Amino acid sequence: MSNAVGRAQIGQWYLRWDKGELFHVIANDERTHTIAIQNFDGDIDEIDEAAWHGLPIGFAEPPEDWTGPVDDVEVDDLGYSETEMQTEDWEEPLESIRRGQEDWQDEREESERDPEGEGLSPLVRDERAAR
Repeated sequence: MSNAVGRAQIGQWYLRWDKGELFHVIANDERTHTIAIQNFDGDIDEIDEAAWHGLPIGFAEPPEDWTGPVDDVEVDDLGYSETEMQTEDWEEPLESIRRGQEDWQDEREESERDPEGEGLSPLVRDERAAR
């Protein structure tokens, strides 16, 4: 049996159909005829070149989050453009800051804050009605 991908390509991602594993080739040793692969979770394995051609694999897109097999990745190294500021971002005026007041900070009497008594329990409403 021969797979459809041909020779192993260093840096190429592959999907192993029988196990559903995503991996990429990290080395190809011509002297020992072995191929070093790294699974998405970071495990490194070695495959004999003859066994490579019998594997049920196909080409795969690199994972969106390629940091799975890598330890200690700094956020700055990821290169995500969503967090980078553009020149126009720096030139925009700051939005005015509105400080809202929490209910517990309201110093008015409760009767002034809720004149209809809608937010009160029935017991408190009855007590107020009795006054």
